Amino acid sequence: MAEVTILLADDHALMRQGLRKILEDGREWSVIAEAANGRDAVALALDLRPRVAVFDIAMPQMNGIEATRQLVRRAPNVSVLILSMHGDQAYVTQAVTAGARGYLLKESAGAELIEAVAALASGRSFFSAPVAEVMLDDYVRGLAKKGILDRYDALSEREREVLQLVAEGRSTKEIAELLFISVATVETHRTRILQKLDLKNTAGVVLFAARRGIV
Repeated sequence: MAEVTILLADDHALMRQGLRKILEDGREWSVIAEAANGRDAVALALDLRPRVAVFDIAMPQMNGIEATRQLVRRAPNVSVLILSMHGDQAYVTQAVTAGARGYLLKESAGAELIEAVAALASGRSFFSAPVAEVMLDDYVRGLAKKGILDRYDALSEREREVLQLVAEGRSTKEIAELLFISVATVETHRTRILQKLDLKNTAGVVLFAARRGIV
C-alpha cells in the first residue's frame, strides 16, 4: 500500500510510542503528528489532514468521541479509528454515531491495528471481533436505525465542550481562557447545559459526564 499518513491521539506517551513503532515498522506509513488531548488532536488533524486519525476515548480537554464528531464534520476525508480499552455497548454506539469508521480494543492492538489502519486508509471500515458482536446486538442496531437521540445530543458543539471542561473541575475563568470566550458566555453555556440536561448543579454535571463516559 502507498504511504499512509497517521495522527495518534492518546494521553499516554508510552502508548503513542508503542503505536508509532507498530505502524511505521517496515511500512511506507508515517505518523505525522501526536496529541495528548482531544482538542489538540482535532486542531492538528484539521491542519495536517492525515489519512487516518487514531483516537483514544478517555482524553483530557475533549474526549475521543467528541473529537471524532468535530473532526468528521469538518474534515470528512479523515477516517477516524477509535482505539480504546472500553468495548461496551454505550461507547461503541457513541463512536459510530459520531462518525468513527473503525473501533479496535487496545488489548487487540498489534497485527489487528495494521489491518484496521489499512482498511480505513482504503476507504473501508474495521471493527474488531468483540466490537462487531456488540454492534450486532438488536438494541444497538435499533438505536442506529431509529436515530434515537438522548439529551446529550441536544447540546450544541460548544455546550458539549463546556460540559466536559466543567466535569473535569475547571473553573469558569479557566474554561473562558481555554475556549477564547468571555466568562459571561461560559456562564450562559453552563445554564443552558443544566436546563437541557435537567440537572440542578455542577455535581449533577459531573455525575452525568461520568455515566456517559465523557470523563
